[in-house]
Amino acid sequence: MKKFNYILAACMAVAPFFSASPCSRVVYLGDKGITMVGRTLDWRTPIPTNLYVYPQGVEKQSMPSGPMLRWTSKYGSVLAVGYDGGVTEGMNECGLVMNGLFCKESVYREAVATDGVTPVMSLAVLVSYFLDNFATVDEAEAWLRSNDFAVNGKTFDGGTVSLLHWALTDRSGQTLVMEYSDGKLDLYKGRDLQVLTNDPTLPQMQAIDKYWQGVGGVNMLPGTVRSADRFVRASFFINHVPTDLEYPQAYAALNSVIGTVTVPYGYEIQGEPNISSTQWRSIADLAGKYYFRFADSTADFWIDLGRLRLNPGAPILKLDTSDHVILSGCANSHLRKSDGFKPMW
Repeated sequence: MKKFNYILAACMAVAPFFSASPCSRVVYLGDKGITMVGRTLDWRTPIPTNLYVYPQGVEKQSMPSGPMLRWTSKYGSVLAVGYDGGVTEGMNECGLVMNGLFCKESVYREAVATDGVTPVMSLAVLVSYFLDNFATVDEAEAWLRSNDFAVNGKTFDGGTVSLLHWALTDRSGQTLVMEYSDGKLDLYKGRDLQVLTNDPTLPQMQAIDKYWQGVGGVNMLPGTVRSADRFVRASFFINHVPTDLEYPQAYAALNSVIGTVTVPYGYEIQGEPNISSTQWRSIADLAGKYYFRFADSTADFWIDLGRLRLNPGAPILKLDTSDHVILSGCANSHLRKSDGFKPMW
């Protein structure tokens, strides 16, 4: 796989919503055109996360000053925004989903100064850029192959580094994984890339998974909450649930697989905050519904993009989840007009 040079101003995050991406991501590919992406988000403390709906036609930029990318959103999207300052994941109206997950092997110890020309992308809006501009994985890949940008962010918790890799999936079931290695970006694409957790990198994880395929999941599966074990369990189960299911059963199958890699509430390993309780889970139905559930909630709720105005001129909408225990079912009625979140550059 060809590697792509990306200048890194500092691949670090401003608050736990970026580093709080140690989690698991699983794609269900159904025979009846059903494609869903589920994920967990795990961290040692609760992650305040609000949902925003952005319409088409919103002007945005990747940094407050200096070399930057400027764009006007082509597509409307629903976004999960941590601390009201940065996008963790989201889905656009075309059914493109993008999730950021922690990967501590994406280490960039030295911040490379930009040349004053290369545009800089804040981690706070990186996911938005892709959801605003691309309808498919192929489009995103083509752009990445011909464009350079720097990544900018900050540390948190007195210097904790946030290191990420990302995955995009579209309605066709194609997935694109973006991983940094030695200052470059590796891209991996395919319908078979149905699982992503944290470190090690995807090729190493696939080698571990291949070993366990030889053992046979019916006989034994690794049971800890560590990244490689979660990857193996999710990989086995998502490849052993029926693919000819109707919608409710398909949702149940994916939700069950996500349950096998959910970390029990209150659990953590000292010194490894990335291996901690699952704080929330989401399932993105690429046909237009985005399901969400906090760990301390008794019900799921969802945003139905198909029932919202996303044309240019439509308002930005916000779902304040501070009182999320009351949320259940379709939450469109709880959306309120908003000026949008303020990126923590």
